Amino acid sequence: MKSFVFAFKQAIPVFFPYLFIGIAFGVLMNEAGYSAGWSFLSGIFIYAGSMQIVMVSLLTAGASLGTIALMTFFVNARHIFYGIAFIEQFRKMGRKYPYMIVTLTDEVYSIFCSIDYPNDVDARKTDFYITLILHLVWILSCLAGALFGQLIPYDLAGIEFSATAFFITVCMNQWQSMDSHLPAITGLISALAFYFILGPSQFILPALAVSVLVLIVMKSRWPDDQQKKRGMELEAGLTEQAEEISYEY
Repeated sequence: MKSFVFAFKQAIPVFFPYLFIGIAFGVLMNEAGYSAGWSFLSGIFIYAGSMQIVMVSLLTAGASLGTIALMTFFVNARHIFYGIAFIEQFRKMGRKYPYMIVTLTDEVYSIFCSIDYPNDVDARKTDFYITLILHLVWILSCLAGALFGQLIPYDLAGIEFSATAFFITVCMNQWQSMDSHLPAITGLISALAFYFILGPSQFILPALAVSVLVLIVMKSRWPDDQQKKRGMELEAGLTEQAEEISYEY
């Protein structure tokens, strides 16, 4: 029970981005002529955040499933880099391993990067509860938007900024809590360089790749107990840029 309560507290800051964006997706699905059941199933099996909003416009435009799948891959390919840091950790979770992989979102990753487990909680149970709680919040948000979104008198313009605000807060918190700022600075320089070289729609994957390579080269200079912590700091620092780019699609 302590693990669940602790996990719930860690997940609370993500509730609002998930609620607002999930409701927005449900509203858009309803306006596009899809029933609430499709919003519910999308929340369960797609679980792709802003990509689900993009999916609505692609569906209404008559895009093929292949086109949608390809777009989803490029928008969310950054998750490949996120998962590298948690492969061994998730494997130790037994049957939960596949679920932890497919539900590792930007927000969940950011929580995992900064979480500090008390001695009286089970770390594996906590990770699973965080993932499950946020997945359920997303599913219910998508369903609520489809069922009740039309009754809510608000303008959806700019609603996606709630996620950006969350990531800015996470980055600021990690900047203050980490002993070294070198990984974050490396990620920032790499992101800015590729942003101006390749443009806003193509910079994130090269920036992530170069940042990871730089970390690998510098790995031998860091104490062993700080290597994973600093590697996660860098990738989490790039999460904000990745989420912003996903909205531009």
